Amino acid sequence: MFLTVAKAGSIAQASEAENVAASAISKRISDLEDKIGTPLFYRQTRGVELTPAGRELARHSSNVLSLVERMETQMLDFASGAKGSVRIAANTSAITQFLPEDLAGFVEDYPDVRIDLSEQTSDEILTAVRDGLADLGIFSGLVEEPELEVLTYRRDTLVVVMGKDHPFRPDNPVKFAEFAKLAMVGLQSGSSLQAFLEARAAEQGLTLKTRVETLSFDGVRRMVEAGLGVAVLPLGAVEPYLESAQLRMQEIDEDWAVRTLKLAVKDLNAVSRPVRALVEHLISQNLGNT
Repeated sequence: MFLTVAKAGSIAQASEAENVAASAISKRISDLEDKIGTPLFYRQTRGVELTPAGRELARHSSNVLSLVERMETQMLDFASGAKGSVRIAANTSAITQFLPEDLAGFVEDYPDVRIDLSEQTSDEILTAVRDGLADLGIFSGLVEEPELEVLTYRRDTLVVVMGKDHPFRPDNPVKFAEFAKLAMVGLQSGSSLQAFLEARAAEQGLTLKTRVETLSFDGVRRMVEAGLGVAVLPLGAVEPYLESAQLRMQEIDEDWAVRTLKLAVKDLNAVSRPVRALVEHLISQNLGNT
């Protein structure tokens, strides 16, 4: 009200602008002057004029109101999902194949949202989401997910990969039993993919002959390229490297070769706006590529 009077140079005009009685405005100004301890306006016949103290207060008041407006705008940004942070725990398959492009698209729409991404095994991911250490988890659908809200994220096709000079040279999609007897390169113990393959082998009475275990898809590819064995990897972790690396791949003739990557949150109704915006974006990306 003080700034309105200062701008108008008249309590009567401020009364019209604010739709408040002139007497009420005059009382508020007088109360403000009493609280500060000095006059803010020179009262004149045709209006009011700021005193030196009034000019200083007007300058500070304008800055304060501008700061409050910026604060409100930024809080609205957080409420709408335009700002904030999202902690993601994802498995190697999701990070290698899908998340780079999907997150890039999200950041274009939400440039002020910070993404904290950690690579973990599927069991660790579910634990992180349950314990509140991650807002969003992306994991293999082969793992149990009690207590969490789960959505389908992507479809993931597994293939068998071997070096170009490896004697195993199938011309058609192969059954698991055809290559499970060969020396294999696997992922580290605890990997959901490795555990899945061992479970499928046990179902068929097979024992995997894992010669080398490594921590990443890149490590598996390099070991396979060096001739240390064959491996089972997601299509997206092999196909882009076929031309540059000494690798060949073949489809797997098993129902389980197409698996599901899932997205988990503790409670979708309770997550922050940035997390919800990212979940909606990831799901829409999946629908656009099915």
